[in-house]
Amino acid sequence: MLEIRALIDSELLKVGDALPSERELCERFSTSRNTVREAMRMLKAYGVVEVRPKVGATIIDNRMARAFDLFSFNTIEISRKTFADIQGFRTLIEVNSVDAMFDNLTDDHLAALLAANAAMKSAQTIQEASEADFGFHISLVGILDNAALLELYRIMKPVIIGIMEKGKSRQDFRTSTFDQHQAVIDALSAHDRINYQYALQHHLTIGFDTFVEGP
Repeated sequence: MLEIRALIDSELLKVGDALPSERELCERFSTSRNTVREAMRMLKAYGVVEVRPKVGATIIDNRMARAFDLFSFNTIEISRKTFADIQGFRTLIEVNSVDAMFDNLTDDHLAALLAANAAMKSAQTIQEASEADFGFHISLVGILDNAALLELYRIMKPVIIGIMEKGKSRQDFRTSTFDQHQAVIDALSAHDRINYQYALQHHLTIGFDTFVEGP
């Protein structure tokens, strides 16, 4: 597979271009047909190529879709390691990007955060509250005006929602999270760097503690 990826790079092949035939690839890399087919199967799984009968392999770019599929297996129990990794990632983005948050912050951003938090408080179920909670954090990340980060959060949504639902099953999901979010909004509005980072880190840490403690 690595050799074929190197071939794509070296020949500057782009989306829509055809790869050499199976026989040509066997000759070029002095390998068996089974090896080439296995490499194609893996590239297809990663969303890099599409293989069709009588057409051969064509380069595509469905890597984001494949990553989304991976994170969509939210029926699998979330481990403590996964939880810690996801919360650590969120800390890097949401907590440590405080300076960029303040530079980009507008009244519209604050209004979106307030609306998402109000929706969470009025939610009737844990699932509804978790959707609104996710909307709050998407609005928070949106302040950074970075499309790639927003796409990553959307890809990770099933896992993040699973984490939120787990946390809300162990605390009052209408008031505790609402109050924590409100503290974040207040610090943002005041451009209070220390209180913003404290409030948001505290919020994420409480989520981890409720997960680790268990039922």
